[in-house]
Amino acid sequence: MDILIPTLPSPIQLLTDEVILKAGIKLYLKRDDLIHPDVSGNKWRKLKYSLKEAKNLGKKTILTFGGAYSNHLYATAAAGNALGFKTIGVVRGEDASVRLSPTLAYCQEQNMHLHFVSRQEYRNRHDEQYLREISMQFDNPYMIPEGGTAALALKGVGEMTAEVEMHLGIKPAYYATAAGTGGTAAGILSTGNNVLGFAALKGGDFLKGDIETLLQGHVGLGNLQLMTEYHFGGYAKWTPELLAFMSEFYVKHGVQLEQVYTAKMLYGIYDLMDKSFFKPGDVVVAVHTGGLQGLLPQARL
Repeated sequence: MDILIPTLPSPIQLLTDEVILKAGIKLYLKRDDLIHPDVSGNKWRKLKYSLKEAKNLGKKTILTFGGAYSNHLYATAAAGNALGFKTIGVVRGEDASVRLSPTLAYCQEQNMHLHFVSRQEYRNRHDEQYLREISMQFDNPYMIPEGGTAALALKGVGEMTAEVEMHLGIKPAYYATAAGTGGTAAGILSTGNNVLGFAALKGGDFLKGDIETLLQGHVGLGNLQLMTEYHFGGYAKWTPELLAFMSEFYVKHGVQLEQVYTAKMLYGIYDLMDKSFFKPGDVVVAVHTGGLQGLLPQARL
């Protein structure tokens, strides 16, 4: 089952500028943002096997979780609608129902039913009793965790590293990825590759434990270095400095980033290059995880 006929393998773009040359490394960008216009990046890879399992189990409805600007809800609504599933999005924050974000408006256009809950109730999204109750409320749907970060997501993400290594002919010193729930980082680590994870939210140290939980039972893991200082104020927060970096990156490399995830990751990589974090000759593959529907209008280039 192809999800919306993806463009695979996604391209790998070599980046070159004065900062990279000074650091003496090779920096590649894995353009997973080009997999599909609506189900792009890590969302396509994380959803792939969960949606296949739902179909194999004969499920008609998908239920998942996210906030008002969730890339995951956006992708699930699009993929679910295209594949004939009913979709339900449990949305954090009852206030979001008053004025829908562009992301949630798109979800509704894709026939997703939006179920708004309080932030307090949303905190129970990992609680087994709560999940049983909401499953009964919606007639036993196939449930996908927030961000698509289920065990099956790791397999889909792992396929991305196989594409990279086939293209480059080597295993990179590091993969770099933004981290919101940790599923992409866990998928890469499960293939034995080293990961620089850039937390997109404030206080992201907890992600290390979440990633370790996802990897239970896996062997031959890569090494994780979690970077928590590049959040720019918190999830979906940004500063003029970050927007300026996005603009400069576009001018140099012709690639649009967004302020929630990918710009923070690449800003962090450039800061690490300035601080001589990498060894000359290192090959680094940064993953463009998509999410461009969440781009600020003033940052679109």
